[in-house]
Amino acid sequence: MSSYKCFSCNKTISDSQVSKRVRCLYCGSKIIFKERNVVTNVKAR
Repeated sequence: MSSYKCFSCNKTISDSQVSKRVRCLYCGSKIIFKERNVVTNVKAR
């Protein structure tokens, strides 16, 4: 089971709640991102 976070209020949202609607249940924001457990390094060119 994966979890998502709201970009505005930083609350955790479960994936079952995101499948129903793509808004934060707490603040109504449309920007939700998936938490990552592994740090990804990106090299600049």
